[in-house]
Amino acid sequence: MTHKNRHLRPKIALYQPDIPQNTAAILRTCACLGADLEIIEPCGFQINDKRFKRVVMDYMEEKMIKFYSGIDEFFKFKSKKRIILLTTKASKSYSSFKFKIDDTLLFGRESAGVPQKIHKLIENKLKIPMMKKKRSLNIASSVAIVLAENLRQNKFINHG
Repeated sequence: MTHKNRHLRPKIALYQPDIPQNTAAILRTCACLGADLEIIEPCGFQINDKRFKRVVMDYMEEKMIKFYSGIDEFFKFKSKKRIILLTTKASKSYSSFKFKIDDTLLFGRESAGVPQKIHKLIENKLKIPMMKKKRSLNIASSVAIVLAENLRQNKFINHG
């Protein structure tokens, strides 16, 4: 399977990201692995921020990033799509979940995750198991781990 069709690509959605370097690293990961990036605003920085630009380098393509004005617009657009929330509060591991190629993988803010109201709206919640007494991985690392599993399960091949 190739992923030239934008509808048959994994989507990484970031809820109000607040660290430009992390968002830029995630955008690079998406560019290299063939996923689309979706940002639910407001962002804690501007896309022209020099810290963002330093990490994203020349990997940013306008067509691979979509902005939503807020969570309501995001859920309206995704009404018939499957959203998976990655959270340290989940009980199910990402590695035991059956991903679909066009899933939207939602990650919360680095500083606060997502609000409880969003947790309640999403059926599928997954975590990355970690050593006890550790809070969380860096969001860019988390995106790479879970996106790679989605691609592996779906035999996603880039013939770029």
